Amino acid sequence: MTADASAPVVIAVEIADAELADRLTSLLGDISGIRLAMPGEMATVAIVSRGPQGAVEPTGIELTPREQDVLALLAEGASNKSIARQLGISIHTAKFHVGSLLEKLDATGRTDAVAHAARRGVINL
Repeated sequence: MTADASAPVVIAVEIADAELADRLTSLLGDISGIRLAMPGEMATVAIVSRGPQGAVEPTGIELTPREQDVLALLAEGASNKSIARQLGISIHTAKFHVGSLLEKLDATGRTDAVAHAARRGVINL
């Protein structure tokens, strides 16, 4: 089966959140070369909500503004030295904030801290 280059891409939107689904279909409906699938129609692409396993956990985590700054820099891959330089603090203070983040996020390392924070909605990647 050969795809026709002039045929529109047919997209099915299967999202439980009605408001989000309406916003998404409204945005997609205005794009040339895209057509939204009718109910039951085969689609080229499907946008499906991730369900409970992809849901954001409640945060329950209180981060100071400085810890939020450090977390954002950790997400960019910054070293303690780079964090210290960018925030105008000592390397010792940067290490202290990173350690505090690891403890609060129950993380085993810097990457794990960013992953935990993203899952809990503390940071958006």
